[in-house]
Amino acid sequence: MENAEALLLGRPSDRELTERFVTPGARAGGWLRVGLWTCAGLTGLLVLSIAYTVLTGIGTWGDRIPIGWGFAIANFVWWIGIGHAGTFISAILLLLEQPWRSSINRIAESMTLFAVVQAGLFPLLHLGRAWFFYWLVPYPSTMEVWPQFTSPLTWDVGAITTYATISLLFWYLGLIPDLAKARDTKTGRARKVFAVFAMGWRGSARHARHLKIAQLMLAGLATPLVISVHTIVSFDFAVGVTPGWHSTVFPPYFVAGAIFSGFAMTLTLVVPLRRWLGLEAVITRRHLDLLAKLTLATSLIVAYAYVVEPFLAWLSGAHFERHMYLEVRPFGPYAFLFWLTVACNVAVPQALWLRRVRHSPWVLFALSILINVGMWVERVMLVVTSQHRDFLPSSWDVYLPSWVDTSLFLGTLGFFGLLMLLTVRHLPIIPVTEIVEMKREELPDGPAEEGA
Repeated sequence: MENAEALLLGRPSDRELTERFVTPGARAGGWLRVGLWTCAGLTGLLVLSIAYTVLTGIGTWGDRIPIGWGFAIANFVWWIGIGHAGTFISAILLLLEQPWRSSINRIAESMTLFAVVQAGLFPLLHLGRAWFFYWLVPYPSTMEVWPQFTSPLTWDVGAITTYATISLLFWYLGLIPDLAKARDTKTGRARKVFAVFAMGWRGSARHARHLKIAQLMLAGLATPLVISVHTIVSFDFAVGVTPGWHSTVFPPYFVAGAIFSGFAMTLTLVVPLRRWLGLEAVITRRHLDLLAKLTLATSLIVAYAYVVEPFLAWLSGAHFERHMYLEVRPFGPYAFLFWLTVACNVAVPQALWLRRVRHSPWVLFALSILINVGMWVERVMLVVTSQHRDFLPSSWDVYLPSWVDTSLFLGTLGFFGLLMLLTVRHLPIIPVTEIVEMKREELPDGPAEEGA
């Protein structure tokens, strides 16, 4: 593979840079084919699991009273959270004029878009009769039956569809100049496809000005979504009276946890792609360092929430709240989930205080995997423990996921990976236009450091 760093440092022409970076996945080796086939297999498992669920019913899941929500809702909250870092990097850092976002924003935006796709599957399947999903939309039906607008589950529909729409528009707008560059470098059928989606982009000052205005407007709309979407998701729990859910700390706690897991997933994607696509000169160790610092900052917020929750339960004087936070979660049947959550989300990120760790790509990758596991376990703990021991001891039960629950989760991981790898293979995964504009600037890390 051509050395991207030498290419940048050699003051190449715009065409040389475009040909090298417009579709870096096209030069990828056998790892991309292996990844595509693996993810395609898991996606097939997802399709079979969905078909089995629809044909047989959600009774095939491990959910049973009193535990009406299991893996499905935990997975939904986890996937929605992962998408928040993409919006943060793309929208908030754009408004704050942080230039370092340019090298990773396309990966983060793609991650957001595909994570929302996975998240949307679970509420639809959880309806039982997924083909009637349109009943959740306020439309003038013959029977004049409207959705229950006082239910946070109905609010989820508006929040998720709005979030998905803004994320798609923001991702596509930033992609237009790079699609035009691909149009100008490709030949044959690929050139015609890129020409259609480039929408006549010619790179004029007028085009650039309109694109900038549109991106700033969408960034202004997307910024409050970072807070509002996961706040609404937290209302699914906080407005209930179930012990462990009825808490006013949930909205900020959920938002911080979402951004935390999103940054971890960004590191999980950036580190291997950076290596396998030869993007070390574009995604430098300074970018990894800044991502690691943001991950550390959000982990401290999450750790603070972990301390505040049992304190508020103790302060409330409510017997059931105290029982849930001070006895069930740390010492009950699911205590291993609680301590695994604390270990992965509080203890592990403390290693990011060390500069050596922040500048070691594969160490960051390992830490990000542990954080992702910890955040998923946290969602399972939150959903399950508050239901399996509620107000009536006679109704207490233990939740065990079925093979369908596990298959659906593994399938969404494969579907997410498949969409990411297809994007890497066929589309510009880094903003080529911005790299061309900054090609004469000195690289922060320099060739010696990146060669390690």
